[in-house]
Amino acid sequence: MIRQLLRGQRRRSERGSGTVLAAALGMVLILATSIVLLLAQSAVLASKAAAAADLAALAGADALRGVSPGEPCAVAAAVAARHDARLVSCTEGGDQSVEIRTELTAGSVLGAAMGRARAGPPP
Repeated sequence: MIRQLLRGQRRRSERGSGTVLAAALGMVLILATSIVLLLAQSAVLASKAAAAADLAALAGADALRGVSPGEPCAVAAAVAARHDARLVSCTEGGDQSVEIRTELTAGSVLGAAMGRARAGPPP
């Protein structure tokens, strides 16, 4: 009889443990998915910042060579702004090259996305 009482108490104490385990597993799955989405967002923003830097550098190099009108850094800043990026630095080289650094204005949770590009003749 004592054995039957102990078995009944053991069965009652384990009731609901499957629910707790399933809830914990669900939380781990949600956390993993959130991390993957944050990393994917960072990769997309980095790509956009690099594209904005590339386009700004090309426009700045064209202005430096006289192909298009305007100051190279001002033209590069205008092109970067059209792509939701801010021109962080603009360096004109003596060999008719332009080096650009941009930062995306739409920030991410993990920090700002930066882009860097150089346009002009080969080094």
